[in-house]
Amino acid sequence: MFATIRREIEVIFERDPAARSLLEVIICYPGLHAIINHRIAHFLYQRELFFLARLVSHISRFLTGIEIHPGASIGKGFFIDHGSGIVIGETTEIGDNVTLYQGVTLGGTGKVKGKRHPTIGHNVTVSVGAKVLGAITIGDNVKIGGGAVVLKSVPASCTVVGNPGRIVVRDGARVVDGKMEVDLEHHLLPDPIADTLAAMQEKIDELERKLEIITREEARNASLQYPKQQKRRNIDAESA
Repeated sequence: MFATIRREIEVIFERDPAARSLLEVIICYPGLHAIINHRIAHFLYQRELFFLARLVSHISRFLTGIEIHPGASIGKGFFIDHGSGIVIGETTEIGDNVTLYQGVTLGGTGKVKGKRHPTIGHNVTVSVGAKVLGAITIGDNVKIGGGAVVLKSVPASCTVVGNPGRIVVRDGARVVDGKMEVDLEHHLLPDPIADTLAAMQEKIDELERKLEIITREEARNASLQYPKQQKRRNIDAESA
């Protein structure tokens, strides 16, 4: 138990550059409090002391703002950063070295008892506000972007964004229209909305350049045509 807690503290120093001292981490990190309380609640839950397990979980939720059902199974190296609003359901299974940010939901679907929450692999990062729903599997080394809603299983080494969630990077290569292409910026999290807006802005700039060229040509042609029109009017006046 103490070895597990020591590892949870080490994880905070590894992944949060704001962590400055051991005392600060132990006293001021609700994510650490939540996972320690969950370890206790899960211990009680496995021994079918369901009421005590739920009581510990409920008190932890009140103190930390993080709701983890005592039935959830969580591996080593689990890190919650700015964890307010996180919800982890009863049959959720989480692997080792997983990171969750504020507002993440690992939720269930339907009313049928049994496995109804997601299974999260090792080395997974779930960004702020993301929702992973249902008895789906998220593979190892997956990144889930902020605000994504994931309703289908995701293979290993992928990046998922959007609502509904879609794969945009797989094994370090960018995925476009279901096809993979080389992406040298694979260490960055793609933003399809920003890409679309950038493409629209580029098209607008192109149209404005064309309009400016057309406007200049019309002005130049008007200055060239004016003397001819004036000469024609003078001839018509003389013949009259």
